Amino acid sequence: MSPATTTTTTAITTTTATTRNGAVPSTGSAAGLPRPYRSYVYAYPHKTAYRPLADRPALSGLWADEPKDALSLYAHIPFCEVRCGFCNLFTRIGAPDGLTTRYLDALDRQATAVREALGDDGPVRFATAAFGGGTPTFLTAAELSRLCDIAELRMGADLRAVPLSVETSPATATADRLAVLAERGATRLSIGVQSFVEAEARAAVRPQRRADVEAALGRIRDTGVPVLNIDLIYGIEGQTEESWRRSLDAALAWRPEELYLYPLYVRPLTGLGRVQDPAAADREWDEGRLRLYRHGRDHLLAHGYEQVSMRMFRRADAPAVGPDDHACQTDGMIGLGCGARSYTSRLHYSFDYAVEMREIRSIIDGYTETADFSRAEVGRRVDADEARRRHLLQSLLQAEGMPVDGYAARFGGSPFADFGAELARFEQWGWLDTDAPDGLLRLSPEGLAYSDGLGPELFSPAVRAAMAAYEAK
Repeated sequence: MSPATTTTTTAITTTTATTRNGAVPSTGSAAGLPRPYRSYVYAYPHKTAYRPLADRPALSGLWADEPKDALSLYAHIPFCEVRCGFCNLFTRIGAPDGLTTRYLDALDRQATAVREALGDDGPVRFATAAFGGGTPTFLTAAELSRLCDIAELRMGADLRAVPLSVETSPATATADRLAVLAERGATRLSIGVQSFVEAEARAAVRPQRRADVEAALGRIRDTGVPVLNIDLIYGIEGQTEESWRRSLDAALAWRPEELYLYPLYVRPLTGLGRVQDPAAADREWDEGRLRLYRHGRDHLLAHGYEQVSMRMFRRADAPAVGPDDHACQTDGMIGLGCGARSYTSRLHYSFDYAVEMREIRSIIDGYTETADFSRAEVGRRVDADEARRRHLLQSLLQAEGMPVDGYAARFGGSPFADFGAELARFEQWGWLDTDAPDGLLRLSPEGLAYSDGLGPELFSPAVRAAMAAYEAK
């Protein structure tokens, strides 16, 4: 679930809010304080704000004036062996009748078209790479090798020279697959465990045995890949502080370099969403998740981890694997695959998006039959105001905060002038760190805890309207 991309499975998309059509719900407190779990925001604008592009712009034109000397590469593999009850990612169960071969054939065609569109008028270099999904290790060892070949031979990414993050699962982290990834240069392996307590895994509609999880973690450690990330979820039905701590301690026993702690969301069209009302989140559940978050945060901080964001914790002595690590949400993002997004400074684009399995299968089939990948099909244009919002949002949700002079250097103004009303509300709610050094805009611990309430406060009216109008499918 981490954003390689994502961050995971997760993977790598912004989670829709807890209304049925994907809109961001209004504040839910008499005091005006937003609810803490409104929307997981790690990419902006949200994909439910994307629409078909009538002009279908050529990729060559979109990338003509973009810097191309430090690009990010993301390859999306939309297959899983099971679909967890909480998952609304673009992925399907299984791949019958040679579908993975047809998918990789299409990925190869897309990579060829994209690399041609990038041109040769200047240096084209990739600074980071990530494979997400779905579950990339659903592919066989030979297919993973082919995926690496596409990244290297078609796109020109040197996987052994840049940080390469790959997502996996307990069932697919087999020795032969992991050996391919290690040999091809993987620097980070992220495994979605969610809970080491088998009853909680079943409650999240993620059937797994702890013994299998532990065995998979052992195989990952045996590869020698320098960074292991473990995803855990809090807020599962029946979970207590004691059982949450058992999962945390089970993860800590492997001394992972990174841990992601995700709050459970119940979203439309997911397995849990079919048996629970996605709009029924109440104050009691909110407070329960907040208690578990704070317990998990404090437990990790006490065990030598540093908080990077609301979700991400990194072991203080973990090795640095690259200047940008596995971050892949900035401008200059090249996404390959039918669930991937690409980001230029003026347009974010992708293919169609769905959650319901039948719709996903149709989109994947359409992707495998596509011959011409030279144009952008679905997306959203990013004007100057949206670019400022995106920069502030993504910077502010990181624990290190945002240097004000960096914002001024990029946009020629002040965040306090551009977003004075929003920042004033954040300060009133106790979300800003009033003891931060001069020139640094940073969230307080309470602000970080409310990241999923704070992020949507920075969405533009136009993006809110587009999300509200989106019909989930």
